Amino acid sequence: MTLTTLTPFAPLSPSLLALLIFAAWTLLLVTGIATLRVALSLSGQRRPNQFLPAGDDVSPFSGRLCRAHANCFENLPTFVSLVAVAHFSGHGAVTDGLAWVFIAARIVQSCIHLVSARSKAVMLRFSFMAVQIGIQAYWVLRLASLLLQN
Repeated sequence: MTLTTLTPFAPLSPSLLALLIFAAWTLLLVTGIATLRVALSLSGQRRPNQFLPAGDDVSPFSGRLCRAHANCFENLPTFVSLVAVAHFSGHGAVTDGLAWVFIAARIVQSCIHLVSARSKAVMLRFSFMAVQIGIQAYWVLRLASLLLQN
């Protein structure tokens, strides 16, 4: 018996791989927050219970890092739901086609958020968020259309 006969899982679809990347990216951002806060606590610069959730009490970058993480966390349930509905209903092709565009837009939005809060950066960041919203809206309409036909 080979390993392939023991493994019940097929290779990851583009949507499921994008979901894994999204989760990893969100985890990377929260790890950044934790690392910064642990370093400040261990160095005696800040007590562990003195951090504000928004993060801007530490530094402007810390505030942007916390906000970038929150943006991911706010969007993750919608993405998971749509990928799950597509995958489990047998319509994974609906999300597979734009999964890479979606995850690229998500990561670029976060990176811009980390780098700057200037007006031009905010507008650019919003354009990448708009791409994600547009993709998800398309997925909702397409999945609803397919599922309501059955």
